Amino acid sequence: MRLFVASPVVMDHYIAIRKDFEGIIEGKWVKEKNLHLTWVFLGDIEDIKPLIGQLNHISPLENAIDISDLGCFGRPPKILYAKTQEQPFFHKAKEFASAGFKLDGFQPHITLCRIKKIHNHKAYNKMIRHYQGKILGSVMPQIFLYQSILDEKGPTYKRLFHGKTIKGQKF
Repeated sequence: MRLFVASPVVMDHYIAIRKDFEGIIEGKWVKEKNLHLTWVFLGDIEDIKPLIGQLNHISPLENAIDISDLGCFGRPPKILYAKTQEQPFFHKAKEFASAGFKLDGFQPHITLCRIKKIHNHKAYNKMIRHYQGKILGSVMPQIFLYQSILDEKGPTYKRLFHGKTIKGQKF
């Protein structure tokens, strides 16, 4: 099974972001229901029992965390993402490391689009600046183990396990 650990994301302005970049970039947008913040990509794992033990040591985030700003990976840009520099993510990353997970180069982000081509670099940079400092959504506090099932239509994510919960949290 192809597995990863992530927190679900609610993007309040996803449709507007996609529309604003229409004609500026060409690429494959992530389905809104699949948006998430990846804590750790695990790859192909057959036995999830040891992972469950590790995840039982991870507490959820205390609250939903705001997502603000857009950014990109690569030169030229290959991934358009929403980001946050909130300290709770880095504290939680230390908790993951203490539980035995490897988070090499962890940078909290939410992949929005895999860019194939930028048609207008000036408009692209202007649109990135347009979203600076705007609250775009939230990373939910829950942490799940997901299975990624790939087919010709794209990935489907199936929740296999959720770690600890905070009293009153609902899934």
